[in-house]
Amino acid sequence: MRKNTIVSICIGAGVLASCQEKREQTQQMPDVLFIAIDDMNDWVGCLGWKEGVMTPNLDYLASQGVLFTNAHCVAPASSPSRASVFTGVSPSTSGVYVNQHDWRDSPHLEDAITIPEYFRELGYSVKGGGKLFHGLCWIQTAYGVDQNDPDLWDEYFPSKERSLPETYWPESATIDNEGTVRWTNIAGPDTENRPSYFFDYGPLGEDEDWADYKVVDWAISELKKDHDKPLFLGVGIYRPHIPWFVPQEYFDMYPLDEIVLPETREDDLDNISEVALGWLRRGWQHWMIENNEWEKAVQAYQASISFSDAMLGRLIDGLKESGKFDNTIIVLWSDHGMHIGEKEHWEKFTLWERSTRVPMLFSGPGIESGKSSGEAVSLLDIFPTLVELTGNEPFQQLEGESVKPLLADPSSSRTRPAVTTWHYRNHAVRDNRWRYIQYHNGDE
Repeated sequence: MRKNTIVSICIGAGVLASCQEKREQTQQMPDVLFIAIDDMNDWVGCLGWKEGVMTPNLDYLASQGVLFTNAHCVAPASSPSRASVFTGVSPSTSGVYVNQHDWRDSPHLEDAITIPEYFRELGYSVKGGGKLFHGLCWIQTAYGVDQNDPDLWDEYFPSKERSLPETYWPESATIDNEGTVRWTNIAGPDTENRPSYFFDYGPLGEDEDWADYKVVDWAISELKKDHDKPLFLGVGIYRPHIPWFVPQEYFDMYPLDEIVLPETREDDLDNISEVALGWLRRGWQHWMIENNEWEKAVQAYQASISFSDAMLGRLIDGLKESGKFDNTIIVLWSDHGMHIGEKEHWEKFTLWERSTRVPMLFSGPGIESGKSSGEAVSLLDIFPTLVELTGNEPFQQLEGESVKPLLADPSSSRTRPAVTTWHYRNHAVRDNRWRYIQYHNGDE
């Protein structure tokens, strides 16, 4: 638990007396809808994915604001990525490198201001639901423990102690003494010592059975309420995170005989560092090929993307029905990308483009509509951007760079690259043209 919260963050004003004036100004400020989508890579229509993954709602939202086509995560894993977004602090400063690192235990983040606290201090009502900080709920070990801090929120759904509501599981599912859900694999036997609760896929359930549907239902109800303060609403959509269980209708969108497998090269691993080789899940890839499952896994991932897009569509429809769409800043991001067999690897956990490139967009008052920017940007830039969009100057804690100038003029440029870190002293630097990687052993 963090030792303290904010006394004052009237950044730019510099004095406590200015806080009351800031709060009065806040009454006229726009609401903020803060949308996190888990494990969504760049296989979406608005990012030009050529194989026809259907994301009409994400594409629509991109048409209403500024889409960043060269956006990258700060870390290719959920815990460090989300901690960096919410605090504006990079892993190399915080020491939060992997999912087993709980950001609340970092001495460097003990007194850090988080995005919800920033908005609360401005006078917003601050509410959240679903997966925003790292947490798997159905894996109750150090790897999946819920890292949400209940002190940050006025309200949270389903509760401040649990980020995801109950969801649907295969009929064989059991729950152990720690609360971890296990079942007999639908897709096939364990691969590379990864049990069913880490990797499985198949058509299952109906929309309303799933946690994401319940989270969006709750969010819609919050959007339609009358609030006496401006609202900051965080909504975490869990799919397309594994296991890729979604209703049959989403699988039907992608007939198996039309699936196009990701590009691979026979020499793709000939010139990479031994450090990177040690991260690869080549056993998964061999299993996929030997069991003719690769097309089915691609289908399942695409189906899960379209399911999450459908949930996003419900959320946007709810915002429009509330009458507040035109006065709401919307920021949407995914915590990292995803390998689906490229470079003989599955999931994230690399410093390559597949793991780092993500959807990221802003829309709302004062933001250009239907534009895109190809400048290299980082999820670390989200917090300072929100600070500037609410009329303040980014403060010393924030290590990213606001993209507000790009929201006003998407054709403008900047010189700062995007940096991604994985484990200790492994970094990738991405600009508009190049990717440079250096590993902890000095390999480049």
